[in-house]
Formats: sequence, C-alpha cells, structure tokens
Amino acid sequence: MRKLVIPENYRPVLDICETQRAIKTVKDTFERVLSNALNLERVTAPVIVRADSGINDDLNGVERKVHFTMKEINGEAEVVQSLAKWKRMALMRYGFKKGSGLYTDMSALRRDDDADNLHSIYVDQWDWEKVITRDERTLDFLKQTVISIVRAVCATHLTVKASYPELKFVTCETPFFITSQELEDMYPQLSAHERENEITRQKKTVFIMQIGDKLKSGVPHDGRAPDYDDWSLNGDLLMWSDVLNRAIELSSMGIRVDERSLAEQLRKSGCEDRMKYEYHKMIANGTLPLTIGGGIGQSRLCMLMLEKAHIGEVQSSVWSEDMQRQCCGGGIVLL
Repeated sequence: MRKLVIPENYRPVLDICETQRAIKTVKDTFERVLSNALNLERVTAPVIVRADSGINDDLNGVERKVHFTMKEINGEAEVVQSLAKWKRMALMRYGFKKGSGLYTDMSALRRDDDADNLHSIYVDQWDWEKVITRDERTLDFLKQTVISIVRAVCATHLTVKASYPELKFVTCETPFFITSQELEDMYPQLSAHERENEITRQKKTVFIMQIGDKLKSGVPHDGRAPDYDDWSLNGDLLMWSDVLNRAIELSSMGIRVDERSLAEQLRKSGCEDRMKYEYHKMIANGTLPLTIGGGIGQSRLCMLMLEKAHIGEVQSSVWSEDMQRQCCGGGIVLL
C-alpha cells in the first residue's frame, strides 16, 4: 500500500449527501462540455473482453488482469484495464470520420494498483478517442487538444462553484507544457514523482509530454505500454491540489501509434510477439484510422473540484481495514 495522507484538521466542505449531488453535477456537466469541445459522441463500451483478443490495455505490461472462464463460451474473458485499443477499433467499426470521435463511461478493475488517496482497484474514467489525419500527428495538435480539455475542466468548475460557492478550489486555465526530459534536466536530483509535484506546485496546471521512452538517466519518466500511445506524442495532465498538497494526474492521453512508431516501440520493449494479434496487424497495414485519445479520471476530477482528500469520498470501492480506520480517525468519510 502506498502511504496514506491524512491532511491536518481535515473536514470535508460538503457532507455525504451534498457530495453525492455534487458528483452528479460534476459528471453531467463535464461530459457535456467535453463532448462539445472535442466533437465526441457517447457510445456503449465493454466491461469484459476475450483474453486472446489483444484488445485489453496492458498498461505498464506487468499488471495482472482479472480473468475468468465462461460457462457457454470457449476460452477466457478479462475485465478491462482501460479501453485504449478497443476505442480505436470502434472508430473504424462505427465509421467515424476525421475530426469526430467517441467517448464512453469506462469502468475497470486494476487488481495490482496500490490503494492510497488517489488510487483504487476500481477505475472510473471518461475514455475518448478521435480520428485525425497524418498531418495532425504533431505536438502542436496534441497541445491544442490539451488546451480544449483544460478549458472544459474550467467551464465545469464554474458550474460547480455556482451551486456550491463554499468551495474554494481555483482552476488554472493555461496549461504549462514541458517534456519529461526537460523536467528531468530541471530537477535531476528528484524522482519522477517529486519532479511532477514540484513543477505542478509552481504552475498549477501542467502537461508533461513524451512519456514512455528512456530518458538520459537511463529510465523512463513513467511506464507506458508500447502499442497505444506514440511515446513522442503523448503526455499526462496534472493539476495541483491544496487539500493534499500534491499534484493530481487527471488524464493520460496521446496521439496513438502508427505503423512506424508501433514497430519501433515493440522492438524497444521486447514485445514484438504482439504482432500476432489482429489489432496490431490492422495498425501495421493501415486498416485502423489514425487517432488521438485518452482517459480522464472521473473520481479524480470530482476529488479536485469538491476538495476531497481521498478518492473513496467520491467513489464506492473496497479498502483495507487499516485504511478504513485511518480515514475514520482523520475525518475522511468513505462511501
């Protein structure tokens, strides 16, 4: 278990019933604003996929998936960890055109996540994906998309503040862009997590770009699967939480691999055997569209806007008895 942080003298601004109503306000508003900003349509997405499909997200490549056999269907099924690959297949299947895309409410299980203030084995996020052209596979296009998402966050925040003026959280509309290598160069003595906190403490809203490949230090800023984000065209969006005195990662997103970056990243990761899957073959032969996409944490966005200290205050999940005792003693009300 990661270290649990109990803010000194913490008391939630909203009680448990107000919190439930406010969660609905945040989610309803952001979903609407985001879909308008990025031209996205809502679709229904799977909770389970076939284990042999190659569609499930491998995250950092080491997490164990929740899997089970099925009564009337041969083979095994897996609970999704995210929908990074499924979304790209869906864009092709549904016939989405350039400049349009989809989003969905994703519910996932990540059994190997260490629970703490920001992490739960239950993951809820808006997963989105959009068709782009090859000319749009640039950092400038990525940055413009990030700016649109940040504006959607800020517009949602204004709506929430109008209903709950007692909330004091302040959003920063202007994201600060920096590559993971530039960040390491700035703070070579700090760990990647410490670097994230330091830059977000200063800039409040930060997008750290180019995550997955090795830095000059010989290690990547953070782990990324080799077969969905292009490591040169991706990043993480972070905002500062005064409640926790730390950065909160709201989104991991990026322009997706094309045939060239897929081959290169599979080679670097020693995962070239994945080319046996239909999904990977469809990228290599150009069948799948070029896309940009990501996930935006629903509970983390609610945490930030409603000034909560623990993700369990805005989602119902399973926690250890020790964590429950600590939270109870620290004024944190778990749902």
